[in-house]
Amino acid sequence: TFKGNFMKRVLITGASSGIGYELAKIYAENGHDLVIVARNRDKLGMLQKEIFEEISKNIKVTVIENDLSREKAAERLYNQIKSSNLKIDTLVNNAGAGIYGRFSEFDEEMMKRNDAMINLNIKAVVELTRLFLDDMIKDGRGEILNVSSVAAFMPGPLMSTYYASKAFVQSFTEAVREEMKNDVRTKNIKICALCPGPTATEFEKSSNLEESSLFERMKVMSAKKVAEIGYKEFQKGKMIIIPGIFNRIAVFGTRFFSRKFVVRIARKIQEKKKDS
Repeated sequence: TFKGNFMKRVLITGASSGIGYELAKIYAENGHDLVIVARNRDKLGMLQKEIFEEISKNIKVTVIENDLSREKAAERLYNQIKSSNLKIDTLVNNAGAGIYGRFSEFDEEMMKRNDAMINLNIKAVVELTRLFLDDMIKDGRGEILNVSSVAAFMPGPLMSTYYASKAFVQSFTEAVREEMKNDVRTKNIKICALCPGPTATEFEKSSNLEESSLFERMKVMSAKKVAEIGYKEFQKGKMIIIPGIFNRIAVFGTRFFSRKFVVRIARKIQEKKKDS
C-alpha cells in the first residue's frame, strides 16, 4: 500500500468473472474506487450492484464494455479513461483466454480465435502497461499486476499458444521490473506477475478445456483464494506470486528436469479424458 491513507483507483480488465471479479471485490473492501472492464456489460453491472449493495455505497465503480481481443482496443480503452478524467493508480491486466487443441489441426476458425487470444493475452497487456506506465512515471508512483500463469514456466502441448503467451507475459513483466529498479523516476512504481495454477473460473469452458483432464489431475483453487493471495502478496511487491503450495512445487520442479521431460509431463496432464 502507498504511504499514508492513499486511496487508489484500480483498473481491472476481465472483471466480469473469475479472478478479476474477486479482485474487484477485494479492492472495493479496501476502500478503492474501480474501473472494471470486460466484454459483458451485464455481468459488470451485476458486479457493480454487488459492490454497491454488499460492500459500500461510497465506492465509485466505473463500468466499461470493451473487447480487448480486438485491434486497437487497448488504445481505445486508455483514451476513454483519459477523456473521463479518471486517474489510474493500479492497473490489473487480468483478461485472458486460451484455446485447447493440436496447433497442427487448427482450421481457419481456430486461427481467428488464436489471433484474438494473442491480441488479448499479449498485445493488450503490453499496450496497457506502456500507456498507463507513462502516466505513473509522471505521477511518480503506481502499480501494475499482470496475471500470468504457472503455464508460463513450461511448454504446453495441446495448448501451445496459450502457454507461450503466458511465458511472454512472465518474461515481459520480470524484464520491465528490472529496468525500473534503479531508476529514480520509477522507484515508486511496482510491477508484479500473478501466476495461478488451474483455477475454478469460466476459463475451463471458454477454452474447450472440458475435454482435457487438466482439471481432474491438478489441484484446482477457487478464484477467491487466488485473488486473496494475489492481493496480499502484491501489496508486499513480490515479483512472482504463485498461489498454492502444489503450484509452487510444480514451478520449482521445472528447474530440475530436462525440458524434454517437462514438456512430456505437461502433455500428459493436458491429454483428453479417457472415455469411461
